[in-house]
Amino acid sequence: MRAALLVLVLLTAPLGAPALAAGFTGFGAAGQQPETQPKPVDEFVPVSQLPPQDQLPAAPLLVGAYAFVWLALFGYVVSVGRRLSKVQHEVERLESDIAKGTRA
Repeated sequence: MRAALLVLVLLTAPLGAPALAAGFTGFGAAGQQPETQPKPVDEFVPVSQLPPQDQLPAAPLLVGAYAFVWLALFGYVVSVGRRLSKVQHEVERLESDIAKGTRA
């Protein structure tokens, strides 16, 4: 399960890096710039006409979502398989105890 979590972190870490880097202005007084508030828009504006910092690429988010779902599903199937194996070994042990005539 730890390996699946590590793979998930490694797969999704590059997705957030461009967003973090775009909003980073630096440290200290030299890196500070005056904040400008965007003018509210009352009408529809196509994404292609938005400034680059306001556009959100969907492909990395979609790939990240699918990777997360597949990894979660794989982890669940592995977990169920391990538990089923333990139950099967326990049933085999109980059957052998019954066949020997001993009680556990």
